[in-house]
Amino acid sequence: MNAHSQNFIPPPPGEFLGHPRPLWMLFGAEFWERFSYYGMRALLAVYVATTFFGLLPEGEAKAQASLTYGAYTALIYATGLFGGLIADRYLGYRPSILLGGALMALGLFLLLIPELHWFLIGLSVIVVGNGLFKPNISAMVGQLYAPDDARRDSGFTIFYMGINAGAMIAPLICGSLIGKYFGLKWGFCAAGLGMILGLVVFQWLTGWLGHIGAALQPAEGLNRLLKVALGCVAAVPLVYLMLSQAKMVSFVLMGLFVLLSMYFIGSGVKSGDRVQLDRYIAMLLLFLAKIVFWGMFEQAGSSLNFFAKDHVNAPFDYSAFQSFNPLFILLLGPLFAWAWPRLEARGMNPSIPRKFALALMLVALGFTVLVWTIGNLQGSDGKLPWQMLALAYLINTMGELCLSPIGLSMVTKLAAPKDVGMAMGAWFMCTAIGNSTAGHVAAVAVSGTGSAGLDLYASTYTLIAYAGFGLGAVLLFGAPLVNRLMHGVK
Repeated sequence: MNAHSQNFIPPPPGEFLGHPRPLWMLFGAEFWERFSYYGMRALLAVYVATTFFGLLPEGEAKAQASLTYGAYTALIYATGLFGGLIADRYLGYRPSILLGGALMALGLFLLLIPELHWFLIGLSVIVVGNGLFKPNISAMVGQLYAPDDARRDSGFTIFYMGINAGAMIAPLICGSLIGKYFGLKWGFCAAGLGMILGLVVFQWLTGWLGHIGAALQPAEGLNRLLKVALGCVAAVPLVYLMLSQAKMVSFVLMGLFVLLSMYFIGSGVKSGDRVQLDRYIAMLLLFLAKIVFWGMFEQAGSSLNFFAKDHVNAPFDYSAFQSFNPLFILLLGPLFAWAWPRLEARGMNPSIPRKFALALMLVALGFTVLVWTIGNLQGSDGKLPWQMLALAYLINTMGELCLSPIGLSMVTKLAAPKDVGMAMGAWFMCTAIGNSTAGHVAAVAVSGTGSAGLDLYASTYTLIAYAGFGLGAVLLFGAPLVNRLMHGVK
């Protein structure tokens, strides 16, 4: 038995469908939180381009909106690092989640004010609140299972399906229904109501969790909560500054990633445990692969959203394309969760590094499909068949299923117990850097107009495909080295 297993305290007894009962409560809370995030995300870039940059030339307006979108989605994930640290060392997971969720709901309602400064304040409040919510609910899932529990990967995949169930219906309700017929800003209102529902589910069923995620110092709980809340208020102007200077976000995030890498390496050295140090090195190498993956994949809410709106012939509202990725995850997620243990039993299960390599190459293939479609399937009106964009989303989703749920589980197994929350925050920090990069890439892709605009999409997506195939091949052949550094973690 390893040190991780010796520190494990199981949740209260009770199972549903073969998993601890609290998994389903966390599933429900995350469902509504992701409904709120993906509901507003489906509208964000287009709303910003038309509402705040509408006087600029079309290509420039979309480029500015893509940069704002990239900075926002980057900061959404970057603040998870600090939220994980606060929960690990000071507040506890449950109080962090409740405070973070309340702030997110407030921020979503502030988006209803159609003035740029207030809109950015609303986004800033959401960013700060999400930092306390997102990494900590994922870390609590990891605490439901012993590290060597065979159900662990399947549990994370089920949780990941909760994320995507909320993400699937959100664009349809907030965008295709409310946004289309009543105005985009009322889609933000629906997202805020979804966040409140998530908080209600979490608080109502919190007794299922037992000791998991409880306040670290119950006697000082309220005092600590107030101090963290004041810290959040103080952080809002800083986030606002970065959102209003979107291009600086990438530099700030890369600096933080360097500091984070130094922390984990230092922690491994200080522990005197060579195995733990090697595991941190492996974790950081896989983090780099994730950054590239997300820089490719997260064109979905920015350039692919504009691509669908302007260049795709579809019998439904463009925002509905934002539901394709989570729909495919719901359809394919159970298949992947079923397949990994079966492949393992036959000695054919790809290692974690090889799954990451497959993820990169699949997303590269998805963008290759779009490049081919632009070159070969334009209709007389210059529009492209919607089925090909749906196919690209399907292939990209298969890549995501090779990386994201596997990665969440990997982080909780590779990190030392004292650093799990922080490592989960670092996992989301990689998403942040990828999202910021994606915003810059999207700003190039969307900056053209008309047929020249389509050519610009094709050339940008070609570069994305080259990056994915190239790094995927490197990781595929370097997988044995990374596996040795992981010392048996699968």
